[in-house]
Amino acid sequence: MPEKKIQFDFMPTCVGSVPFMNFKATCKEIVTRLPDIPFWPQFVKKDPLEDMIIQYTEGLPLLEINKEKRETRIARSDTEAGLVEFYEHFLSKDLDYFAISKDYACGLYELLHLLSSDTAPYGKFIKGQTVGPVTFTSAINDHDNIPVINNPDIAEAFTKGLSIKALWQIRKMEETNRQPILFLDEPSLSSVGSAFSSIQKDGAVSMLKEIIGYLKEESDALIGIHCCSNTDWSLITEANPDIINFDAFEYMEHFLLYRNEISTFIKNGNILAWGIVPTSNLNKNESVNKLFMKLAKGINQIADWGIEPETIVHQSILTPACGMGSMSPELANLCMNLLCDLSEKCRSHTGLFENK
Repeated sequence: MPEKKIQFDFMPTCVGSVPFMNFKATCKEIVTRLPDIPFWPQFVKKDPLEDMIIQYTEGLPLLEINKEKRETRIARSDTEAGLVEFYEHFLSKDLDYFAISKDYACGLYELLHLLSSDTAPYGKFIKGQTVGPVTFTSAINDHDNIPVINNPDIAEAFTKGLSIKALWQIRKMEETNRQPILFLDEPSLSSVGSAFSSIQKDGAVSMLKEIIGYLKEESDALIGIHCCSNTDWSLITEANPDIINFDAFEYMEHFLLYRNEISTFIKNGNILAWGIVPTSNLNKNESVNKLFMKLAKGINQIADWGIEPETIVHQSILTPACGMGSMSPELANLCMNLLCDLSEKCRSHTGLFENK
């Protein structure tokens, strides 16, 4: 088994979106409560520009944005000229051209500011996120109302564009002297290969491998894939991320059906980010103990495959099941409390493993 150089030991972090409006207070709370892996929050209720598709459109070609409808489409413009201009900036590695501006991600800039201050808590990591290429190209339609994932030229440009935008984000996070972690948010992977989707496994894997390969070649960031629904988890392991973030509350049993793929993933030194705190229909009576028992069941199943308990501990992160943006502020605060308290309980390891 490869030596594991990084030990996470159930450090908590979050997916991205939040329902809050005060970006300064929210970021301060994140830095305080999640000092090991603070994440920059997406304020999806504050501004349509922070919508998970619109937020990453700056610098990408051929797009027109309808802020009021939160809609992104291919503009009726000169496609060839737009692609030529895009590739000039991409091939010259013009990172600033692909920056995410403060109007589109105020949480990113505020988090960077807080972590650069003299009073920032010590920590090794910082987490960011970007929409993944499969979800992005599936969500944008051309003039004939066909998703551009079916247009090879445009889909390829968008995949490269998201790659270099992610690299710009990583460079900004590196300025905090913490190791960047960047998740590709890919809810559309849940429909890969279904009769209701044109997305095929080979194409999805190819797009994911391109962006992950680019970022690993250009940086030391850890790259994760977040999918909040059930999917063919073998396509995610095949894409070779460092971290898989899955909804462990709803889909634990489905995920653990992929024994060979998950075992190999862990043995190769990679990380599982257990989305164990529910974000959909969170019950106010949910408890840390119940979540702990649910998590322990999944972890013990992996240990039964012959993987050392300490390996699982070192290679586990805890998150909510998905973003908190659709929740009420009250429930989002409850979700955060459960996450932090569960992390603290898990770090003791007491009662986590059965006879191991």
